[in-house]
Amino acid sequence: MRTIANDILTWSWFSEPHGYDFNGFLITDRSGNLSIDPVEPSEQVLHELVQRGVSRNLLTNRNHVRAANRLRASTGARTAIHPDDAAYARGQGAELDDELQVGEKVGALVAVAVPGKSLGEVAFYWPERKLLIVGDAVVGNPPGRLSLLREKVMDDPARLRESVRRLLALDFDTLLVGDGVCVHHDAKQRLQELVDTFPK
Repeated sequence: MRTIANDILTWSWFSEPHGYDFNGFLITDRSGNLSIDPVEPSEQVLHELVQRGVSRNLLTNRNHVRAANRLRASTGARTAIHPDDAAYARGQGAELDDELQVGEKVGALVAVAVPGKSLGEVAFYWPERKLLIVGDAVVGNPPGRLSLLREKVMDDPARLRESVRRLLALDFDTLLVGDGVCVHHDAKQRLQELVDTFPK
């Protein structure tokens, strides 16, 4: 586990099929620490998560259940996902406690709608820090650039592109990604470069 910004820690799990890391994040918050899309932790990382405490697991989308059940069992964290992705996640074995609504504020984070890869996908925006956290909406690959997943895994590719385009209305400089390499500076510019490749 490493610190990547004030109050934000991350740990990673390398996906051989994808060729890049999957990332989990822990945001320390006085009202309760938040885990976002927790990936499989090593025993050492799990021990640290238990020691620090986790009050909630926030899932960006139906495919990022990952190690949420393990953290829930180890820390007592409540797991939340948007209701439109809940049934699929439960079908994959997710143990869910709460619904996550667009516009809802959780700690310092605001849930933002980014439907397209799945109907209930959300991102988390931290306006005071000019920071955005995404799950499958965009991928940090190759390093230093942003891309989309293959269209065959998307429910609605055109809708996802429009969702990603709308993210440019937010004021952010850092983009933390669930898949690939995070962008710590000039992230909005990197996202604009991706959007510029979309069909008109």
